[in-house]
Amino acid sequence: MSRRSTAGLVAAGFALTALVYGLARFAYGLLLPQIRAELSLSTVAAGWIGSAAFATYCMGILFAFLAVPQWGSRVVAATAGLCATAGLGLAGLAGSALALGAAIALADISTGLASPPLAAAVSRNVTDAGRPLANGAINAGTAAGIILSGVAALAFAAAWRELYFGFAGIGAAVTLWLWRAIPAQVDEGGAPSRLQLRRHGLVPLGLAALAMGGASTAIWTFGADILREELGFAGNRIALAWIVLGAAGLAGLVTGVATDRLGLAHVHRLSLALMAVAVICLAAGGAAAILPYFAMGLFGAGYIISSGTLLLWGITLFPDRA
Repeated sequence: MSRRSTAGLVAAGFALTALVYGLARFAYGLLLPQIRAELSLSTVAAGWIGSAAFATYCMGILFAFLAVPQWGSRVVAATAGLCATAGLGLAGLAGSALALGAAIALADISTGLASPPLAAAVSRNVTDAGRPLANGAINAGTAAGIILSGVAALAFAAAWRELYFGFAGIGAAVTLWLWRAIPAQVDEGGAPSRLQLRRHGLVPLGLAALAMGGASTAIWTFGADILREELGFAGNRIALAWIVLGAAGLAGLVTGVATDRLGLAHVHRLSLALMAVAVICLAAGGAAAILPYFAMGLFGAGYIISSGTLLLWGITLFPDRA
């Protein structure tokens, strides 16, 4: 690919990551206080919706891993965009907990579908020297999406349905862009074999991803509720905290470079430590006015870096599938 085409691929991947993570997956937690007020959602129902979304995210990863060799990166990435767009649009129309849960679950499938085709596209079209930076840039799209959702919530407080419709419009535009930016390539190696699925290191990777995802769900689903109910934050301060979270997550841009210099395991442990400290600081958020913002920033940096190291870990296990 030419340098311009490569830059377009990375930019489109960045936009897809911003869409599926920042908008389709994590905006639910930001908008949950307004959603609960209008739909009379209980805490249990809100938690079940978040759990179902995480389950469909895991299903999406598995499906993408199997589908990329058969369909190619462009088709699977575009499917992620379509799922995000449809889920976001349906969330804006939801009139009950069941309808909202189905919409959020559909949107979250896109999160699992997105990373494998983007990693494969980068592997095929970006030079070895440029891959760490390209993967880091794409992964940092999560932070950009979180910032966008926070700014939107700050500008249009309480208009959660309109925000979901607007996010769906962004999703449609990103999907069209992806189709143009990602080359139509199919891996001639075919679907992964049973032996490949039993590859050494895959189980630890899966368990690490499951543990990190499960531990972070409390913040992603109930972070805004905690800020409102426990710390007395108004809607504008919650949106600002979300923006801080996303801005700190831009640290994920250096994930690839950091793992090259310090090692994958060291960087991953550091990111998990940041997330743990963030949760502790949030629990003690009433001690100082700045502490909740500091906690959200630490969490954002830790989460984005951690997800980046998990992606790179998977690439090292399956270089032949990337």
